[in-house]
Amino acid sequence: MPVFLYVLALAVFAQGTSEFMLSGLVPGIAQDLSVSVGAAASLTSAYAIGMIVGAPVMAALSARWPRRRALAAFLTAFVVVHVIGAVTTDFAVLFGTRIVAAVANAGFLAVAMSVATALVPAARHARATAVLLSGVTLSCVAGVPAGALLGEWSGWRSAFWAVAVLCLPALALVFRQAPADAAGREDVSIRREARVLASRPVQWAMVLAAVVNGATFATFAYLAVIATDITHLPGAAVPALLAAFGVGAFAGVTTAGRRADGGSDGEFGRGLLLALCTLPVGWALLALASPYTAPLFIVTILQGGLSFGIGSTLVTRVMRTASQAPSLGGSFATVALNAGAFLGPLIAGVVTETAGDYRGAVWVSAALAATAVAAVAASRAGVAGVGAEETG
Repeated sequence: MPVFLYVLALAVFAQGTSEFMLSGLVPGIAQDLSVSVGAAASLTSAYAIGMIVGAPVMAALSARWPRRRALAAFLTAFVVVHVIGAVTTDFAVLFGTRIVAAVANAGFLAVAMSVATALVPAARHARATAVLLSGVTLSCVAGVPAGALLGEWSGWRSAFWAVAVLCLPALALVFRQAPADAAGREDVSIRREARVLASRPVQWAMVLAAVVNGATFATFAYLAVIATDITHLPGAAVPALLAAFGVGAFAGVTTAGRRADGGSDGEFGRGLLLALCTLPVGWALLALASPYTAPLFIVTILQGGLSFGIGSTLVTRVMRTASQAPSLGGSFATVALNAGAFLGPLIAGVVTETAGDYRGAVWVSAALAATAVAAVAASRAGVAGVGAEETG
């Protein structure tokens, strides 16, 4: 793998930490800025919406920019708004910085995914995507727990400063190591690429990726409260549980990337279907294991690996089906990932509030994963039926 891929993964790690660390900083933000916990929690939704809207818009606007300029501009904006967020005493300003940070993050990730697949042969696209997304999973392993601990020891502002500082080495390396030939094309047709992305195969891949990632984040958003309220673990154990999920996620993404490369499409399809069928069973087991410490940790690691492995595979599939839209394909893969990150916790919130039990979030994950399995099965049955009719 080209060294520059790991530079991009470092930046993605910092940005992923920023996106997910808020779950542990909400109480401190609410108290410091004199707002309700609900208002402080809305910062997470603001970030997710910024990612969903920002990815295609920023990818389209930067399509003709040199790739080095695009990556540097997005990462610089990300650093600046984190500095502003770290010093502001106005919640409205902080809210605005989260939206801008998300848009910059979305633009960077969309361009980075396109650059990553352009740097390697087609047979290694899955591996390149896995390397890039490993930054997200590593943020779950180390960044999010570290952010929670830093916020507890030094206040939430220190976590914002830490993210800004963490981006600086990646920014310097982008200026120095971005490939000279990684430039935007003058003949880019956004309208033509949009037609590609409006095709049924691309939309199907995006919806499937969003549903599976929605299942992942429905539970991930509630792991902390499940640990304290259902398993009755002390608050100090929460970072360890989040890290356990992240360790599994990192292993899953890495394994999925290696297995996808070089395999035939038929083998890849059978493996994905088998993993998908296992996914809802795993979420159900996690719900049942949640009152017990050791089983909770074990199943959390396994589900982290399975869910992120499948999720990264589906994101790669979005890129593959959108191969004729090289400028916007990465942005719509980003949309699929973050649509799940937004909708999963939203549905889980409604269910847990209605049921009065945080385990409802895990059952939401199981239901979403089962929906994905049913959709794939129906699709395969439909294709088989059409093939039989044509043969007859």
